[in-house]
Amino acid sequence: MASTALWAHHWAGLLLSASLLTTWSLPAAAQLTLGDRLPKATRSSLAKPTIAVSQGTAIEHREGVSFYCDTKDVNITIYWVSNNHPLKFDERMWLSTDRKNLTILTVQREDAGTYQCEVWGVLQVQSSNPTFLIVYYGPDPVEIKLEPGVPNGEAVEVIEGSNLTFSVETLSHPHPDYSWFFSNDSKPITSLSSTTSTFTLHAASKEHEGLYRCLVSNKATNLSRLGALKVRVLERVTKPCITSPNLNLVENASLVVLTCQTSHEGVGVQWFLRGQPLLPSPHLVLSADNRTLVIHGLRRDDVGPYECEVWNWGSGARSDSFRLNISYGPDRADITRGPASEAVSTIKAEFNSSLTLQCRAESQPDAEFHWTLEHSTSVWTGEQLIIEALTWEHQGTYNCVAFNSLTHLASSASVRVRVMGPQLSQSIGAITGITIGSVAVVALATGLACFLYIRYAKGSSRRTTEDLILEARTPTSETTHPAEPGRNWPMPTYANVPNTQEQVRVKKVLTQDPPGEFHEDLFVHFQKESSSAVHGGYSRGPRKPQPKLASDPSVPTLPKGNTESNYEVLVNPEHNLYCHINSSV
Repeated sequence: MASTALWAHHWAGLLLSASLLTTWSLPAAAQLTLGDRLPKATRSSLAKPTIAVSQGTAIEHREGVSFYCDTKDVNITIYWVSNNHPLKFDERMWLSTDRKNLTILTVQREDAGTYQCEVWGVLQVQSSNPTFLIVYYGPDPVEIKLEPGVPNGEAVEVIEGSNLTFSVETLSHPHPDYSWFFSNDSKPITSLSSTTSTFTLHAASKEHEGLYRCLVSNKATNLSRLGALKVRVLERVTKPCITSPNLNLVENASLVVLTCQTSHEGVGVQWFLRGQPLLPSPHLVLSADNRTLVIHGLRRDDVGPYECEVWNWGSGARSDSFRLNISYGPDRADITRGPASEAVSTIKAEFNSSLTLQCRAESQPDAEFHWTLEHSTSVWTGEQLIIEALTWEHQGTYNCVAFNSLTHLASSASVRVRVMGPQLSQSIGAITGITIGSVAVVALATGLACFLYIRYAKGSSRRTTEDLILEARTPTSETTHPAEPGRNWPMPTYANVPNTQEQVRVKKVLTQDPPGEFHEDLFVHFQKESSSAVHGGYSRGPRKPQPKLASDPSVPTLPKGNTESNYEVLVNPEHNLYCHINSSV
């Protein structure tokens, strides 16, 4: 190719000269004279040059090579060709002025190949036969590769039981020799049988873990290179487990540490929460090697489940699910009527009906429930309080206390129970009428007592004690009305009025009278009978008081003898002030 390029250059010059001759022609004589003056060398053929080399082989970076182009022709130009391409000169090369001598001062591997010299005349080119230069080099630095294997730091990891193939990559000429060696903590350096650039190891085990070396030697350059590879044999991982030293966990008051336990070293660890990869946060903190999970400020929704997975590039295993038992509560307590979901604060129930109260509070573990009734010392336990038949004694405020024995927290709720009977169904007008009637009866009794006292105080005639008592106990036309045959007048009685007999006592105190006059205590008895109903009922009518005989032991008798000691001095002469009613309500 180089000869062709140079030849094309010369032909281009000749064509340019011909074109000039075409455009401007000399006289014939002049043309003959010019032809006669051309050098004779241009009319003779060029001889084939020869090439000589100082040495056909050379060691890279150590030796140099010289080439010499021998030709007998003159007025020529010499060009050098390497591997069929024009030679590119650099600072490592030297060329003589006549271009016949070419010297490579320091040989490199890219200088190897064929060399030629070309002799150029005016219209001819001659090339020498090629000569060869062999360059010895290497070995270059050695790299050992392992398949299958995964680099991890300074070592390559393989899975136990796999077949391993070692190979060496290096550049060297001529082809080098290979020597393999193995060593570990338990074995010294051992020579392996392989002498090639590759060898295979079957069923790798922990015994094959160690350092593998390969020595690459070039006998031509007398150079050697050593390559090394550290191999780590990984066991097939087994299932890990999660442990926690904390057993009694309480919401907001505990810090829990979970550990992923595995016997394998150099494995990766990944945590999962509820089946999803766990994301670290200030609440969930992972250690540097991911083997420990710390949960700060434990919450009730931190129960899990948790899982941890250990893995290497060839195998992996995940632990069983792990759940935390977190105690919390009780939360706000509510009371419902039976299994109803709505909390109540007041319950109305019919007399003699059944009633079920249910207390509930979110708690882990389940809360203990205690029931109490106001103004009662009884305590009932259990989530439900069942009353088979309601009575008036069951009416009141019930209190439920929910207690968690692990968190030592409690929550309470209360409900007001009202027992409904017939009297509670009366209209407001009826209740108002009964109230007014009761007030009227009390006022009538008070007026009657005052009337009797004044009458006896101002009377001029003397009557015996028995007469007075009989008169007081026997109704007169002024104080009573005869009952019509077959008719009873109803007297209302209220639920809040006890059904006891009432007495109205009128004490008559006389001023200082002449001695010898007797004094008396008047007892005017008024009776009220309560209705037979428990609450809200009333009697069919008042009963008239029956007179008592003088022989009745309940009737006081006057003392015999001198009765002056019975006189009492009025503090205030206005005796009306001493009309006193003593009523037992």
